[in-house]
Amino acid sequence: MTEKNRSQWDLCRFIRTLTYFEVIPLLNWVQKLIPGSSQENKDRPNGGSNLGVILVAGATGGLGKRVVKRLLERGYQVRCLVRDIEKARTILGNDIDLVVADITKPETLTPIVMANLQAVVCCTAVRVQPVEGDTADRAKYYQGIKFYQPEIVGDTPENVEYQGVKNLVTAAQKSLLTPNTKLIFDFTKPSEELKNIWGALDDVVMGGVSASNMQFVDNTALFAGYVSTANSGGFASVRTKNFEPPFNLSGYEGLELRVRGDGQRYKFFLRTDAKWDGLGYSYSFDTVANTWIDVRIPFANLTPVFRAKTVNDAPLIDASTISSLQLMLSKFEYNGALNPKFTPGGFSLQVESIKAYGGTNLPQFVLVSSAGVTRPGRPGINLDEEPPAVKLNDQLGGILTWKLKGEESLRASGIPYTIIRPCALTEETGGKELIFEQGDNIRGKISREDVAELCVQALKQPQACNRTFEVKEGENSNNSINWQSLFSNLEPDK
Repeated sequence: MTEKNRSQWDLCRFIRTLTYFEVIPLLNWVQKLIPGSSQENKDRPNGGSNLGVILVAGATGGLGKRVVKRLLERGYQVRCLVRDIEKARTILGNDIDLVVADITKPETLTPIVMANLQAVVCCTAVRVQPVEGDTADRAKYYQGIKFYQPEIVGDTPENVEYQGVKNLVTAAQKSLLTPNTKLIFDFTKPSEELKNIWGALDDVVMGGVSASNMQFVDNTALFAGYVSTANSGGFASVRTKNFEPPFNLSGYEGLELRVRGDGQRYKFFLRTDAKWDGLGYSYSFDTVANTWIDVRIPFANLTPVFRAKTVNDAPLIDASTISSLQLMLSKFEYNGALNPKFTPGGFSLQVESIKAYGGTNLPQFVLVSSAGVTRPGRPGINLDEEPPAVKLNDQLGGILTWKLKGEESLRASGIPYTIIRPCALTEETGGKELIFEQGDNIRGKISREDVAELCVQALKQPQACNRTFEVKEGENSNNSINWQSLFSNLEPDK
């Protein structure tokens, strides 16, 4: 090819590419000196973040607000279901996702309220207060030490503890992410942070003139541009900045992409270190023109490559340290072989989501119920030895009976769940050893602080899945609980 027939190489785009991916530190140092040019660290993707939403029902209550606080501290995205948004702001603050809904009114549990759920934590409860009344901040109710003759105020236990829970379960069935999956990118709701994670990495880095980008249109990410074979080029791609920390996908089988393409064959890369020009793990997949398909990429089927050449002695991918992702259209497959479905020119690939699949089953619905729910009417029960809720079940509108029916609606739903039955709740500091039992026989007390922590820990424990158990505090303090050991002693529900 003569010089005049060569397409003009774009030096400026080459420098922008190196700068975006921070390949040469000096370039980035110079760029930071230019006003308005530095993105600093705000666009650095966080592989440790949780992209699915945890919905907390009963978020303004004594327990719910503590659950919200702990979830936020651990980096979860939290959505609070509340009935009074102004009251909720005074309790939870302004910098939190609040949605107005009422579990007793199923029409309020809309797809928007329930969108993109990773899990639900239900802390709702019927309102109980002393017969003689209470202070505005419910001081008598929350103190949990002195006994006050209680009464139900507001909605009935049937509506809240049973029908409300059942409504929430039914709505969650339609909205929860598929069990055993982890959402990596949801392009249906692109944030500003998400838009700055993906950058073009085209053959300009090798003297070519192909060009592409990632746009966010029609609730998808659109990888589009053109590929030219001029100047010995022939690929276009988009790649993420390095995740800090990396994604830990150990325990999953692979990634699943929801895509709509143009009939060409594309490549997907994963990298396990932060090197600019290091080893990549590649998977080629074919698209069907103008048709949405799900592409599963098993980690076991990835091909280790370096500059489009296979690396036969490379180790299997370490899924616990996924540092970056990349999409590519190339005229080549591997080792000089041509892509049989490649056509130079314009191309487009829409991506709706990227998920990890085949992971360990984890609870997706944590329901806080109550110890004693099976005791009203149980033969052989000595009511004089039972907590007030058991003694006064009938006077309190069958509160425990309806809680049990709420539990049953969750168990029958097919949603992976954990049902926690705490003993008498207190406002004490917490940090005590926890005693788990099954069979609904124990009595005692437990701090709301400890129950809130238990709710959060249950979301991460496979051994908590499809278990119902009672919990109380022990005599001794314990600030380093072995959660896995505690949950592993529980028997699954039958």
